[in-house]
Amino acid sequence: MAENTLFTSGGLKAEPPIIRFVKETELSQNRVVLLDELSVDSQAIVSCGRNWSSQKIIIVNPDSLTKCGDGEVGEIWVSGKSVAQGYWQKPEQTQQTFNASLSGTKEEPFLRSGDLGFLLSDELFITGRIKDLIIIRGQNHYPQDIELTVQKSNPALRPNFGAALSVEIKGEEKLVIVQEVERTYLRNLDVQKVVGDITQAVTVEHGLQVYATVLVKTGSIPKTSSGKIQRYACRTAFLNGSLTVVE
Repeated sequence: MAENTLFTSGGLKAEPPIIRFVKETELSQNRVVLLDELSVDSQAIVSCGRNWSSQKIIIVNPDSLTKCGDGEVGEIWVSGKSVAQGYWQKPEQTQQTFNASLSGTKEEPFLRSGDLGFLLSDELFITGRIKDLIIIRGQNHYPQDIELTVQKSNPALRPNFGAALSVEIKGEEKLVIVQEVERTYLRNLDVQKVVGDITQAVTVEHGLQVYATVLVKTGSIPKTSSGKIQRYACRTAFLNGSLTVVE
C-alpha cells in the first residue's frame, strides 16, 4: 500500500504462512465462519501477518463508519507513524482517505485503505477491494475468484489477464467478463466454445449468469505499471466499446 510508507502488517521470515479456511457462502455476506479443512463450500485465505510497533489496525463498516465485531468483514483502517501525511496537492482526497474517524468518536485520524478484510487472533486477512466488489442480488462476489474460474475453464485463456466486473443494465447489476486470449490460440480460436466454457464454469462455481463475455487480444487488457489489472478501466472500455476484441 503506497499510502502506508513502511508496511501495514507482517510476520517473521522463519515462520510459515498462516492459512485459514472460511465458509464461502458466509463470506459473501461479510461474515467469517471458520472451517477445519478445505471442502466444497470453503475458501482458503492466507494471513498478511499481524500488527507491529505502535501502529493500529481496525476493521470498519464502510457505510456506517462503526467498528466491526468479531467475525465480520469490513474496510481496513490504519493509524500510525508509517502512514503518509496525504496526497500531493490533493486536499479533498487527502481529507477523505487520510483523516477518517469512527462515527461518534474523536479518535486519531485513520487511513482508509479501500481494502476489505478481517482480523483473526491479531492476524490480518484481506478479502478484496471495495471498489472492485461485485454485488448481484444482494450477494457479494470477489472478482479475483471469478477471474480464476474463468481462466481455468479453457486453455485458450491467458492466466492473470482477465477482469470480472459489473455494469448496471436497466437498474440491475450484471456480470461482465473481459479476458485475454493466449497468442498461440488467436488464429484458430473457437469463440463460441470458449464463451460457452466460461459461462458454464461461472454458473457452476458461483451461481451467476454472465451478461457479456469479451475476448480481447493478447497484451491489450489495461494494467498498472506494477502489473495489476485495472478493472475500472476495463469497465469504462467495455461501456464505450474501445476494447481490442478478438472478433
